[in-house]
Amino acid sequence: MRFTIYHNPRCRKSREALQLLEEKNIKFKVVKYLDQNFDKQSLEKVLDIIGKKPSDALRKNEEIWKKQQNSKNIGEDEILELMIQYPKLIERPIVVYGNKGVIARPIENLIDFINNY
Repeated sequence: MRFTIYHNPRCRKSREALQLLEEKNIKFKVVKYLDQNFDKQSLEKVLDIIGKKPSDALRKNEEIWKKQQNSKNIGEDEILELMIQYPKLIERPIVVYGNKGVIARPIENLIDFINNY
């Protein structure tokens, strides 16, 4: 079994997580989720693995989110659909191993996750 990192190469925090996995000689698979978009089932699965609901893994400072009318009244299903439509809204990086995972921001989250395996 390998780690999987849902990675955005343009994100500094995502690059830091990738570098940490490399430095620790951890075998991993990279999923560039902006290129290989999530479908509903796969995103729900990842969110379930990391124990987060869509609003917990949402990048609320992205322009796409800020432009949503009544964003405070949008439900979890609608947020999930927006995350599928606009993957930039997904917090990054996400690292998964087996049936556990973590949003690796800050990097200490990933360090703790690795140390517990």
